[in-house]
Amino acid sequence: MKAMLLRAPAPVDRSPLTLETVADPRPHAGEVLIEVNVCGVCHTDLHVVEGELQAAVLPLIPGHQIVGTVVEVGSGGDASLLGRRVGVPWLHRTCGACAECDSQRENLCERAQFTGLHCAGGYAELCTAAADFLVELPAALGSDSQVAPLLCAGVIGFRSLRLSNVAPGQRLGLYGFGASAHIVIQLALAREMEIYVFTRSRQNQEAARRLGAAWVGAPDAVPRVLLDGAISFTPAGATLRTALERVRRGGTVACAGVYTDPIPQLDYQRHLYHEKVLRSVANATRQDAAELMTEAAAAGVRTDVEEVALAQANDVLVRLKHSQLHASAAVLRIR
Repeated sequence: MKAMLLRAPAPVDRSPLTLETVADPRPHAGEVLIEVNVCGVCHTDLHVVEGELQAAVLPLIPGHQIVGTVVEVGSGGDASLLGRRVGVPWLHRTCGACAECDSQRENLCERAQFTGLHCAGGYAELCTAAADFLVELPAALGSDSQVAPLLCAGVIGFRSLRLSNVAPGQRLGLYGFGASAHIVIQLALAREMEIYVFTRSRQNQEAARRLGAAWVGAPDAVPRVLLDGAISFTPAGATLRTALERVRRGGTVACAGVYTDPIPQLDYQRHLYHEKVLRSVANATRQDAAELMTEAAAAGVRTDVEEVALAQANDVLVRLKHSQLHASAAVLRIR
């Protein structure tokens, strides 16, 4: 099969991914083999390729927003999966036996493995995946390219929305307006929240207004009211301090990124007192993914995507890094 291989992490401007022909993978017991139709391109892929997240094995095939068709099941597997359109998310598998797994917090499993980090991902014509961690994809969600961003940008945004503790009718701030925020604003509006968007990009500001934001401004702007909670999608640590200044007493700021640069020193009285909360959002559970797909289908969520060929993975990662995509998200079209 053809695949984009990462042999050594490097800045994406140096084109560290190479298009190569490699052996077809085979599914083990408990796994399935998937013909990859599309694979979303995510900021997490960027962190892996550039080495900010350390790949467990090299060479590695990145990619973890996979939509494809099951073409083979491992020994003893469920034959009814054959021919089914499925999604493969960031969470590849967990141990199922630790305290976190036992307490329905499998996203915090210390032995968790992640697609495109610990095992081969979807920048390829074929991939294997753990059958128990596949995501069912309602037909109402739309085309494969429409669905792919939901598998990471969507599911982490969905979990962040829940952990922001913002209730229907309250005010939610979104810092950064990439693929995840484009999905979250649609979910939040369906829950009748009032949305405040902070982004430098004129293009993203216009998109936020079109999607129904009540207020749009630069990241350091001060809206006329305090927010009930906020989500930061940016890797800029300084944004978290700013967001804490914009939320009311008892408000929560959820950090949706898997990576952020250092957070500047916080002033206790100004940023945290009055029971304000700053919390990270780490990965997501299978339940998060299942609930998102149901809610996204009911809310009519649509993603804004740009399709590119597999061989263009380096180029699209460069444009993602420099905020030069032609849409809010990009997907590699494999077949």
